Amino acid sequence: MAHGRFHVDSRREPRGPAPSEACAGQTNGLCGAAVPGCLFLCTGLSSGRAALTVEVHGAAPPLEDRWEDVVEASFRPLTASTAVLPCGQGALCEVALPPAHHRVRYCGRGTDGGAGAASATAPGTAPVGQYLLQFWPAPPSADRVVRQTSRSAARRHHCARALEPSVSGERSERELAEIRSWGGRLPSRRVREAGADARGLVPLDRDLLDAVDAVCPATQRDLARWAARRAFTAAGLDGVDWIAAALTALERGEPLPAPFDDPRRTWDRFFTDDRTALTAPDPPGAVSHGAPLCRALAVPALRAAADPDPLRAALGALFAAAVAHGTAYPALFAEARRRFPDLGPETPPRA
Repeated sequence: MAHGRFHVDSRREPRGPAPSEACAGQTNGLCGAAVPGCLFLCTGLSSGRAALTVEVHGAAPPLEDRWEDVVEASFRPLTASTAVLPCGQGALCEVALPPAHHRVRYCGRGTDGGAGAASATAPGTAPVGQYLLQFWPAPPSADRVVRQTSRSAARRHHCARALEPSVSGERSERELAEIRSWGGRLPSRRVREAGADARGLVPLDRDLLDAVDAVCPATQRDLARWAARRAFTAAGLDGVDWIAAALTALERGEPLPAPFDDPRRTWDRFFTDDRTALTAPDPPGAVSHGAPLCRALAVPALRAAADPDPLRAALGALFAAAVAHGTAYPALFAEARRRFPDLGPETPPRA
């Protein structure tokens, strides 16, 4: 593969889209789908041989555990002609796809092993990496990172997320305003429907928002419980008996006990308890010294973490914990990434 890249193109153009054009506005940097009718795909090779399998399915196929890096995006061929996967000037293969909306899943393994493998070009040399491209009919939806393992994939995802979305004349001013409000790229529909807590994370760490959306529901639930406890730890209130009991119930998957079963009673208890009231001195170990409102804003973390929807629970608890940390929230996010590696590497500070 030339420069570790190939592309799918229903336009039958020998040259595929540029990476910056294909991945603009996306979450993932392995399968660029921003240019209508074509896909830009990356491997971990600088040069050399890779094994590629292309499949067409009638519905979403099961995802095998053997794949280390997995991304998905939407794709719609522009014509009734077959989609082409060129490498340089020649086609690898042709796939019959009708001009209708499809979902594409791109899987890879051995991606880091191909870095710098310039010598792996001789005939008979075993492929450095293995890749799978799958298509099936599906309505359009945002691209997403399903699984991230390799350092190469992490770098490409980070680069894609830093790109400005391409501005198409077909987009209305309202659509462009929504894209800007989400930090330059739209998240999934589920995130957009999650409410103010999701939007609250946008100016704090936009990449983390996508990462939370991409992990499995079990990890989202664990993240929500962890964030709720960290919120009260930052506020120095995790040792207060009625708060500690609620945190324990949350971690056991049990209903929240009184007063957390009723929002009004929760706040009444908070503002009348000498240990938690806004006039109370900073508890030992509190992160946000001299900021009683930050202590109060730890309270929503518990109810958010108990939300039946794991994604809403994770986003709500994480945002509440960030507010409770005040200006120290970057340390919270760094800790979250260390504790939950599926969230990806720590995001470098923006210049």
